[in-house]
Amino acid sequence: MELKTKINAEDGKQELVITRDFDLPVSLLFKAYIEPGIVEQWMGTKVLKLENKKHGGYQFETSDTKGNVVLQINGAIHEYIPNQKITRTFEMENSPFAVQLEFLEFEALTENTSKLTMQIVYKSNALRDQMMQLPFKQGINMAHNRLQEIVNKLK
Repeated sequence: MELKTKINAEDGKQELVITRDFDLPVSLLFKAYIEPGIVEQWMGTKVLKLENKKHGGYQFETSDTKGNVVLQINGAIHEYIPNQKITRTFEMENSPFAVQLEFLEFEALTENTSKLTMQIVYKSNALRDQMMQLPFKQGINMAHNRLQEIVNKLK
């Protein structure tokens, strides 16, 4: 089965470019990234903080079935333009990965379709390549599939 979320990782670069077309108006796609209740559903994580503004921040936490915290993610929002752009840092606490920089761009394709382009910049080529060794492609595709499914119900 073809993965709908495309990941381009050019050799010798410290970045990934991720693209996905959604059958959603751009306003709903953007909402899926800024509404805590929606984020929790498609990411499968708890939103502890989500300040959608320039100089805002966010903090997410994922627990196992016994309530043990298994993943903590946080970052700072550097640019925030509704329905267009979010620039932020992304840090997985207690992991070997350094903070990364993420540029999320939201584009209306038609009245009812939109495109998300994410450019993720890593500290080094090695860290980027290490991320690509994980089941990253499958994970982001599953998350984006859930996003499409959940937000479809909001139409």
